Amino acid sequence: MLKRINTPSIVASDHLSVVRRAIPSDLDIEITKVIPRLNEGGLFVKYSRRPDKDDGDIESAVREHLQEHPMRPWFNPLSRVDVGLVLGKPWIEDMYRSPSQRLKVEFLPSSSGLPPVEMTQEALYSLFRRYGKLKDIERQPSTSPITPRFAYVEFSRAKVAVLAKCCVHGLTILEKDGGGKHGTILKITYERRFKGAWIMDWLFNHPRIVIPALAALIAAITVIIFDPIRTFFVKMKIKSWLNAEGTARGVWQWIRKQVNRANILSFSRQPSETNLLSAVWEDRKDDIVQLRTWLTENSGTFIVVQGPQGSGKRELVLDQALRGRKYKLVVDCKPIQEARGDARTISVAAAQVGYWPVFSWMNSISSFFDMVAQSMIGTKAGFSETLDAQLGKIWQNTAFALKQVALENHNKDKDSQLTDEQYLDAHPEERPVVVIENFSQRTGDKSLVYDKVAEWAATLTTANIAHVIFLTTDVSSRSKSLSRALPNQVFRTISLGDCSLEVGKRFLLRYLEREEASRSKLEEWLGNLEGCIAAVGGRLTDLEFMAHRIKTGETPSRALDQIIDDSASEILKIYIFDADRSSRDWTREQAWYLIRELADADDGFVPYNRIMLSDLFRENLEGKLQSLEEAELITIITTNGRPSGVKPGRPVYHSAFRRLVGDGVLRSRLDLAILWQLIGIENKNVKKYEDELQLVGALNLGKPPPQLEPRLRWVLQKLSKSQVKIDQYERESAELGKFLLDYHNPTSTN
Repeated sequence: MLKRINTPSIVASDHLSVVRRAIPSDLDIEITKVIPRLNEGGLFVKYSRRPDKDDGDIESAVREHLQEHPMRPWFNPLSRVDVGLVLGKPWIEDMYRSPSQRLKVEFLPSSSGLPPVEMTQEALYSLFRRYGKLKDIERQPSTSPITPRFAYVEFSRAKVAVLAKCCVHGLTILEKDGGGKHGTILKITYERRFKGAWIMDWLFNHPRIVIPALAALIAAITVIIFDPIRTFFVKMKIKSWLNAEGTARGVWQWIRKQVNRANILSFSRQPSETNLLSAVWEDRKDDIVQLRTWLTENSGTFIVVQGPQGSGKRELVLDQALRGRKYKLVVDCKPIQEARGDARTISVAAAQVGYWPVFSWMNSISSFFDMVAQSMIGTKAGFSETLDAQLGKIWQNTAFALKQVALENHNKDKDSQLTDEQYLDAHPEERPVVVIENFSQRTGDKSLVYDKVAEWAATLTTANIAHVIFLTTDVSSRSKSLSRALPNQVFRTISLGDCSLEVGKRFLLRYLEREEASRSKLEEWLGNLEGCIAAVGGRLTDLEFMAHRIKTGETPSRALDQIIDDSASEILKIYIFDADRSSRDWTREQAWYLIRELADADDGFVPYNRIMLSDLFRENLEGKLQSLEEAELITIITTNGRPSGVKPGRPVYHSAFRRLVGDGVLRSRLDLAILWQLIGIENKNVKKYEDELQLVGALNLGKPPPQLEPRLRWVLQKLSKSQVKIDQYERESAELGKFLLDYHNPTSTN
C-alpha cells in the first residue's frame, strides 16, 4: 500500500524517501542520519557538505525545491512539507509532550555565574517571524520574581511553532542580536493553556459549533425528561382522572343510585333532563345506533357529524352514542381558533389534550436567541420552533398516549401473542374515541390548526389507534382539510337537522308535564302550543329556551314573542347595525334584502336565481352568500350539488324576519338605503355609457359608420334603461323619505 501511494506529490510513511524527495539531487550533500520526531510530525536530517558550501544556501535551495515540487501528506492534502535550518542545539527526548502553537522561551546565561539578558519584543519578532505568522509576543511582567526570565511567543498554527522550536532551541543569541555582552541561550518548550477561562473563551469564540450543540442538548433533555411526563398527563386526561366535571358527575350518579336503592328520595315525579330529551333521542335513534355500529368495526373509523348549531350534535355523540364508553378525549377547536398569537395557540391546544408541562412563553425567548444567533453565525440555531412544529409535537405525543391506553389490556388478553398493530385491528372496542368539536374551517380562520388536526386524525384512524368523530357546522370542511388528510377514503357522515314539529311538541309536552305548575295549565295552552312550536321550529336550543321561559311562568305565546324579539334584536345587532364593518364580507343592504325577501315568502324559501339576478349581488354572489351562511343568517339549500335556494339560518329567524319587516320605520330606513345603493350603481352605469358615447364623438366621424350603429343602439338602450331605473328609484325614495318625515307627526298613522 505504501508503495502504491508513494508518488512524487504524496508523502508516504518512509522517512528516507521523504528526505530524498525533499532535497534536490544536484545539491551535492550526503545524508548521514535521519531522526524522526513522530510526536511533532517532522524529521531531523543530518548531512555532510564540502567546506566551500554554506548552510544558508542549502536551506534556500531545499525551500525553493519544495515550492516548485510541493509534498503533501496523504492524510492532510491541504498541508505541505516545510523546511528550516537548525540554528541551535535541539533536545531529542521521547516524553509525552504535545506540540502547541504557543511557545515558552526562557533566557539562560551562556555560562554559570553570568546574568542572562531578556530579549526585547523586536528581537524576538526578528528571530521567530521567519518560520511563520505570529499571533502575539507576551513578555514576563517586570515585577514578576520568577526566574529564569521568559517570554511567550504564540504562532497562528502549531505546525510553524514546531518548526521554530526545533530550529531555535539551544540557540545562543549574541550581543549584536540582542543577547547581551556574554550572550543568552534560548530554551524553548511548548506551553498549553489549562485555565478556567479557556472553556468560556472557546464557547464564545466558536458560536457556530456551540449554539447548535446547545440547542441539540436542550432538545434531547426535553425529550428524555419532559416527554414521559407529558404522556402521563395526556393519559390522565383521556381517562378523565383530571376531569373534575366527569369525576363529580360519577360521584353524584353513585350517590343517587345508593339513595334510590334505599328509597329515601323519590324521583318519579321529577324526570331528569335525559328523560326530557328522550323524545329527541327516539327520533334520532337510527343515528345513535349507526354511530355505535361504526365504533365496533375493525376498519379505520373516520366519522363526520354535521349539523347547524343547536341541533344537538354534542349531546347525541357524547351523551348517547358514547354513553358507557370508558376512554374518550374531547378536543374543542374553537378556543384554539380564537387564541391570539402562537404562544397562546400552543398553550390552548396543549390544554385541550392535557399536554403538560408546556413552556409556550419560551417560544418568544427562543425566537430572540435565534435572532441573536443569526446575527452572530448567519443562520438560525434552532432554539425556536414554528407553530407547525410545536403543534405537531403536541398531537404526536397525544397519539402515543392514545396508543398506550388502547394497548393496556394487550398483555392480559388471550391474544397477547399478537403484535400491537394486529391487536388494535382485532379489538376496535379497546380503542379510545377522539371527539373533535367545532371543526369548521371558515374564511379568516387558522387553516394551519385545522390542517394539523385533520392530519393527526387521519394518522389515528389509519394506524387503528383511535376512533375519530368530527362535529362540524361547516359542510365545506369535509372537502378541504379532511379531504387533503384522507384523499382516498370515503367519510362516514351523519347529517343532523332540526327536529320535526311532532318531536318538538312531544319535547315541550314532557317538559310541561314535568312541572306541577304547568300541568294545571296544560289544557289551556294546548290550543296555541302547536302554532308556537311551528313558529319556533325544531332547533333544540330554541325549544329549550322556550321551555325554560314557560318554566318561569310565561305562557307559550308570551315565550314565543320574547324569543322572536330576542332573535330580531340579535339580527339587527350582528347583521345590520354592526359597527365593525371591516370584518364582514357583506353590506347591511345585502343582508336586509335577504331578510325582506325571506320574510315575504310564506314558506321561508327564496329561489337562488332570484337573488342572482338582483343588482345588489352582481359582484361575488357566491362569496357574499357563503359569508352570510357562515354568519348563520341564512342557509343555502342545494339540489343535485347545485345551490337551489336560500332559507333562514334558524327556523325562528323566519318569524323574526317578519317582525323586522313589519316595523315600518325600520323597513323604510333600510329600503331607502338599498335604493340609494341601487341609484349609485345605475349612476355608475350611466357614467360608463356616457364615456363610451363621448369617446365615439371624439373621433369626429360625422355620421357613424354602419359598423358602429349596433353598438351605439345597445349603449343608448342601456342608458335609457338605467335612467328609467334611476327615475323609479328616485320616486320610491321620495315616498319613503316623506313617510319618515311624517312619522313624527302625532296625527299620522303607521
